Amino acid sequence: MPSFQSIKATAEGFYKEKGSKFLAYAFPVRTEDDIKNRLDDLRKQYYDARHHCYAYILGNKSEKYRANDDGEPNHSAGDPILGQIRSKNLTNTLVVVVRYFGGTKLGVSGLITAYKTAAKEALDAAEVIETTIKDEVMIDFTYEQTSEVMRLAKEFNLEIQNQTFQETCSLQGFIEVGTGEPLKEKLALAGISGVRMVKAT
Repeated sequence: MPSFQSIKATAEGFYKEKGSKFLAYAFPVRTEDDIKNRLDDLRKQYYDARHHCYAYILGNKSEKYRANDDGEPNHSAGDPILGQIRSKNLTNTLVVVVRYFGGTKLGVSGLITAYKTAAKEALDAAEVIETTIKDEVMIDFTYEQTSEVMRLAKEFNLEIQNQTFQETCSLQGFIEVGTGEPLKEKLALAGISGVRMVKAT
């Protein structure tokens, strides 16, 4: 069964050079909203830091990625961080390195070493897990159908990400590749037709 590697939980790393401190954080993420929230939290927590540089890779085939230098010289921060994520063959992973300037400039080569080392420290501390590739499923249903939807979600091991219960209810989650159609058929038998599948690619 197709799979990919990510990290299980948040991990931290630290590097210091000529007074500058580099605080590294590695996060498991699933969406760009996850990434935005993590960045917002760190910017609030370390509001007085000079830079919040980061890189991430998303997707079952590592198809989405970005590196951000956040004011450091071009390619001196984001790319070294991204390189460390790639070197460990990870996806759905965000690494942020927060820098407190120590008063002495490190030069581009010094910055590359610092950001690379800090990112490596965080990723080395993280537990790597292998995850089965899953399809995304979205279900719309009425409040009266909630119990049947939840029963089938449990039966098919649906990994629920978001759910709303109002006049019109919805549920979004992930399911093992190949089990989406049988779930869709059982939901249809229960009179629930508002099912949308996003196939893993």
